[in-house]
Amino acid sequence: MATMSYASTLPKQAKFGETTRSDVWWMQPLVVFLGFSAFIVYSTWAALQGTDISTCYYWFGGNGANYLSPFYSPALFGSTPHPGIFGVMPAWWPAFLPFSPAFFIMWIPAGFRFTCYYYRGAYYKAFWLDPVNCAVGEPRKSYLGERYLPLILQNVHRYFMYLAVVFILILGRDAWDGLWFKGADGGEHFGLAVGSLVLIVNVVLLGGYTLGCHSLRHLVGGFLDSFSKNKACASCFNAVTCLNKKHMLWAWMSLIWVGFTDVYIRLCAMGIWHDFRFFTF
Repeated sequence: MATMSYASTLPKQAKFGETTRSDVWWMQPLVVFLGFSAFIVYSTWAALQGTDISTCYYWFGGNGANYLSPFYSPALFGSTPHPGIFGVMPAWWPAFLPFSPAFFIMWIPAGFRFTCYYYRGAYYKAFWLDPVNCAVGEPRKSYLGERYLPLILQNVHRYFMYLAVVFILILGRDAWDGLWFKGADGGEHFGLAVGSLVLIVNVVLLGGYTLGCHSLRHLVGGFLDSFSKNKACASCFNAVTCLNKKHMLWAWMSLIWVGFTDVYIRLCAMGIWHDFRFFTF
């Protein structure tokens, strides 16, 4: 009996940017690139503004308010108008390096977002063009995945998640402090101002993003492959899943608002914006 042989070949790899898609496929990675770049540039600039200890534009105490920028909270160290928990610039800080209280804080939320599952897929496409979009040719010919250095370090995301949850509590306390205003009698009075609402919305959006984290969902699910065997874990898993379904939306809304929160506090501290107060008891 004659035998038949079948030969199969893989399709030729598409060249960079080559695709049969007819839609504007490049718009999404472009918008992501511009959005991320704008935030990175601004947040870096804002962190470096704390190097001048003669000013404290990351904290606003005018009109009895107490607003602290999330880029600098908690204030482990501070500047002259707003000393931190451990005072101003530490004595051990090298004189040849610029100092800012934000240096002790921003690496945690930055690490949490940089290793986030959603952000990985977003900036891999927008910055590394890997791939630039679905069904579009990419520049490299091989694929190593995240099992090797340096991308294997992305697995630290779960540990940044633990710290990020703590930060939600800290920022929640900042929002609470933003509801108390010093009066002419020297006492603190409960009230509500625009800055108070800005801080509250910031916590809500960051909370929605953080509490919808994939790693948190795995944690509260009980590290079980079949979480349905444990009703408590299943309930927690489903609760986090409600936020996780809109993880991309929470990620972008919280990113934009945390930057706006710093802008609002900074401009109020510089006297450019006036913080309108609705009422005070």
